Amino acid sequence: MKKELPSLEGPVCALPRSHKDKIVLGHGSGGKMMADLIRDTFYPPLSNPALLAGNDAGVVQLANGTRLAVSTDAHVVSPLFFRGGDIGKLAVCGTVNDVAMVGAKPLYLTASFILEEGLELSVLDNVVQSMKSAAEEAGVEIISGDTKVVAHGEADGLYISTTGVGMLDPDLNIGGAEAKPGDLVIISGTIGDHGIVVLEARGELGFETNLKSDIAPLNHLITAMLNVSNSIHVLRDPTRGGVATALNEISKQSGVGIILDENSLPIQPAVSAACEMLGFDPLYIANEGKLLAVISGKDVEKVLDVMKKTRYGENAVVIGEVVDSPRGRLLLKTGLGSTRIVDVLAGEMLPRIC
Repeated sequence: MKKELPSLEGPVCALPRSHKDKIVLGHGSGGKMMADLIRDTFYPPLSNPALLAGNDAGVVQLANGTRLAVSTDAHVVSPLFFRGGDIGKLAVCGTVNDVAMVGAKPLYLTASFILEEGLELSVLDNVVQSMKSAAEEAGVEIISGDTKVVAHGEADGLYISTTGVGMLDPDLNIGGAEAKPGDLVIISGTIGDHGIVVLEARGELGFETNLKSDIAPLNHLITAMLNVSNSIHVLRDPTRGGVATALNEISKQSGVGIILDENSLPIQPAVSAACEMLGFDPLYIANEGKLLAVISGKDVEKVLDVMKKTRYGENAVVIGEVVDSPRGRLLLKTGLGSTRIVDVLAGEMLPRIC
């Protein structure tokens, strides 16, 4: 018997005015404006299969058959230090996670630093020590780097760019285009922690929480998951744009629909309270130590079981399912029993959070 989807209810907000002549903050949001920029500006001249796959890391195969996953990222978080992390830990974990999200084993990183004149060396020392600790936890080595200094006022203290390289099993095919109807969606823990912590650290809105950023290397968690299942179809870390944007991307890449259950979403009370006060939706708030996994229904229980035994997956839960239609759409079954469309983040919600 064909499963009936609930009817869609509720208004849909209009998109903000497009910006086609100049870069604005919204182009770095991880949402629609950023996707349009990549599609219109970067893809046409740089097009190749690894890039167009649209995954967190590009996958290439060498002449000897070795498969590599490569990812690069720039980190411009403000402030540089916040509860639970800093720009150094963020730089290492963010790139390690992007390489791991295609199922690869991260091995090596490179790092480049843009330093602003006047930055205290003690700050840089603390950042580098944090990078060292994060790399050791992830089991990767930082094997090359570069340093540039710009005049005072030309950078916000410190920017870091990292590139990661990992080895990929020849039999693995994990990516955004692999979700299938009948799959279930798992989140590895509570959502929205990182974005709210960074916003609180800026001290501009006068609220306080006991939250800590969730920044963490997830490669060991993913290894544990892959050891018990060969039916993990998609992995994604919902950073900029949050869970909603990541799942919208997956639904479009795979040509499927995804339905989330609002009552299943793991959200800490402090995150809910902050979002309610500020008018934010936790589904769009950035995370830096959580993963989304789209898995065949037959393997969900054993994957959940192994996740819950790990440090960064102990709060993992099923939050949704993959369906045939509406294709390319993310829906949310609300606590009131209605269903609404959850679109990608249109503009900028929280600038400079990663």
